[in-house]
Amino acid sequence: MTAPPVLYTVLPRDPAAHLFEVTCTVQDPDAAGQCFSLPAWIPGSYLIRDFARHVVRLEAMADGRPVEATKLDKQTWRCAPCPGPLTLRYEVYAWDLSVRTAHLDQTHGFFNGTSLFLKPHGQESRPCIVELRPPAGRVKGEWRVATTLPRDRDTPAGDFGCYRASSYEELIDHPVEMGCFTLGRFEAGGVPHEIAITGRHRADLERICGDLQRICNHHIDFFGELPQMDRYLFLLTVTGEGYGGLEHRSSSALLCSRHDLPRHGEEGIDEGYRSFLGLCSHEYFHLWNVKRIRPEVFSPCDLERESYTRQLWAFEGITSYYDDLALRRCGLISAESYLELLGRTITRVWRGAGRFRQSVAESSFDAWIKFYRQDENSPNAIVSYYAKGALIALALDLTIRLASDGQRSLDHLMRLLWQEYGKSGRGVPEGAIEKLAQRIAGTDLGEFFRRYLYGTEDPPLDALLARFGVAFHLRPADSERDKGGKPGSGGKPRTVLGVRCSEQKGALQIGTVADGSAAQRGGLAAGDLLCAIDGLRVTAANLEQLLQRYRPGEQVTVHAFRYDELMQFQVTLQSAPADTCFLTLMEADDATKQRRNAWLDTDDNRGKKW
Repeated sequence: MTAPPVLYTVLPRDPAAHLFEVTCTVQDPDAAGQCFSLPAWIPGSYLIRDFARHVVRLEAMADGRPVEATKLDKQTWRCAPCPGPLTLRYEVYAWDLSVRTAHLDQTHGFFNGTSLFLKPHGQESRPCIVELRPPAGRVKGEWRVATTLPRDRDTPAGDFGCYRASSYEELIDHPVEMGCFTLGRFEAGGVPHEIAITGRHRADLERICGDLQRICNHHIDFFGELPQMDRYLFLLTVTGEGYGGLEHRSSSALLCSRHDLPRHGEEGIDEGYRSFLGLCSHEYFHLWNVKRIRPEVFSPCDLERESYTRQLWAFEGITSYYDDLALRRCGLISAESYLELLGRTITRVWRGAGRFRQSVAESSFDAWIKFYRQDENSPNAIVSYYAKGALIALALDLTIRLASDGQRSLDHLMRLLWQEYGKSGRGVPEGAIEKLAQRIAGTDLGEFFRRYLYGTEDPPLDALLARFGVAFHLRPADSERDKGGKPGSGGKPRTVLGVRCSEQKGALQIGTVADGSAAQRGGLAAGDLLCAIDGLRVTAANLEQLLQRYRPGEQVTVHAFRYDELMQFQVTLQSAPADTCFLTLMEADDATKQRRNAWLDTDDNRGKKW
């Protein structure tokens, strides 16, 4: 006998108050009392977010009568024993404009299932039916629906109505956008792809679809096949400022600035559009790496508590390595543009002293309490498994290429992971990636992983890149906002305090103080409000100018407020450290050029912006 499905309804009940009304109905509740819970975190974002805190009202009914629902902990409710069907009706406050949770107003509604759908304990494997209802309150325009949830045969494409999922795990892995959006279509790997853009924009949708098609086809060719799916959907929300993405099994939720998108008639790829394409490339690569090739501890995910792994460097770091490399390999950007992006990643890592205190494996394990909960001391205490993970991936790729005389690479490792783990659905055990890498390279890589993955040493990128005809340069930053990339203008050494500041109500507040910096040695601390240097008022506009009046080694008197006390500090200024990387193509012999071309895939892209 087939078990009855779990029934849900989602109603944007009050868009002006940002309230979704949700119901969950189970036909045969647990005789001992049916329990329900909401996840504490969402896959792809490793922080306990306690989505249940947004539930503002909950009631239970059976046979037209109220049923007592007792809250057991921060995210779990138990209903008193009752005959079925049992229906929970509850409201969820949705006012987080991000890719992780839910957002509702008069212009649109967006949600991840982890924010809205209560899980009925003991019935997680049952099929689910979701009725998406049109908004009850006043909204702007004619709303429609964008999601990769399979729709009922009676529900027209893009319309409100009934949608299905084979289990609770599938249900929460299809985000939903409802509202007035722009829809673009293209095909990749023989499968329909769409992009739904929410928010005001003047983007050239045809160009975006063409560029995304190239990226998607590149990744499909890279792995040899697309995972089983009927279609894929990019859900993009554009705002004045914003950046972020979250991967799902057949879609991704994205956030970017409307200024990052190309307008009609614009040619070339500027920095904003390059960033957007890299974001799309990153989330699409996750179709394989994370959604299918995933840590054993995520197979399946326990969404009620933290799930620890030391492998996030591979699932996020390797993805971060390939996201921009794919733009180069499919001919969207030049080799010089790719090396600029790579130099910026190196710069971000080199500017953090935390890389000498925390290994990338430790960063992966402690993501729950450190990476997603950064404070003023984080640059001095932690390292990013995204950024340094990408550099370890780069070093591993080049090392395998050299060890195998160009016969193997990190590309082969990723394809092997797909064949041995992704396609079968088996989770990747701790340490398995290192073993497979050694198998691919045909040599012992134990020392490599001991020093750079489990240790805190910088990978030898300068020596490795030189073997591929790329020169590695370090220089001082030209200004606090210097991201790296191209060489600076030169001249006299830049004088610095070693702080990052922000303007707060007209005052200049220290956000972070670098380890060993002039500011730290002089006694300044994060949170201090800078007032004056040698008696001259300090502002966001003139700090750089004031500091350049002095040479490194000179002492200045700094006045600052700490809480409500005016304090005085004697600070000996320093030179800006050489922590800004830029990479350049070198004159090289034929063998070196061949290695470089194989890495950057220039053989397939001759004449395409090289």
